[in-house]
Amino acid sequence: VQLQASGGGLVHAGGSLRLSCVASGRTDTASTMAWFRQAPGKEREFVAVHRGGTGNTYYADSVKGRFIISRDNAKNTVFLQMNKLKPEDTAVYYCATSESPVLYHMILAVHSYNVWGQGTLVTVSS
Repeated sequence: VQLQASGGGLVHAGGSLRLSCVASGRTDTASTMAWFRQAPGKEREFVAVHRGGTGNTYYADSVKGRFIISRDNAKNTVFLQMNKLKPEDTAVYYCATSESPVLYHMILAVHSYNVWGQGTLVTVSS
């Protein structure tokens, strides 16, 4: 499976962006799809995840109530709607999935995912 992320850009604080991640190849609607981000000089961190089997979603505390992850299985696409953006949301955003099941207690971990998109840059100006 391959992932292609898009939708990043420059936005003022308080604005919104929607990121998209299209999966191709041997896709699995039951797979776990996640978004991570990496700011300059910082480690990659978990943002949001969608569990394909249950439809359950989970968010980092820093984005809860502002970001929404959703999925369109017909289009093999996962979205990240980002609202009320803050300068601290500035980062390269990556979508990720795993070719094997991701255990519930591991869904936040970078190393649980072995397929990554190329990243899309989100810059929020103050």
